Amino acid sequence: MSDTDRPEVARAPKPSFELGTGPGRVLVWFYGVFTVAAASRTIVEMARGFDRAPLAYALSAVAALVYGFITYSLVRGGEKARRAALVCCAAELLGVLVVGAWTLVEPAAFPDSTVWSDFGMGYLFIPVILPVTGMIWLRRAKTVAV
Repeated sequence: MSDTDRPEVARAPKPSFELGTGPGRVLVWFYGVFTVAAASRTIVEMARGFDRAPLAYALSAVAALVYGFITYSLVRGGEKARRAALVCCAAELLGVLVVGAWTLVEPAAFPDSTVWSDFGMGYLFIPVILPVTGMIWLRRAKTVAV
């Protein structure tokens, strides 16, 4: 009897590709660190005076939420989480590019910087590199899982 003829083999679920393994583990670490950094920064900035730069502080809070969701999705794994993380990475990249350009074109709109200001220059440009790397990993994860 071959493996394909055995009922327990035929019914066994296909092993899912773990997003947080291998290079994905580095992404989980970076996204986790950025979640804590952005959330901490937001809490401190809002406690010191939200009215000073509400747009910048709100955008930092959005960044923290996006980073947190991507971290969760990478740790959770599975196809649904992979797709959600891929959409969030694309949204994150769009946010970094829009906010980065906005801070250069109209600096008066940002009396204080955000995580994404100047394309993440204050964070060594990691905010613009991270979603690109994440999307590459998540696209690769799909081809491995299928």
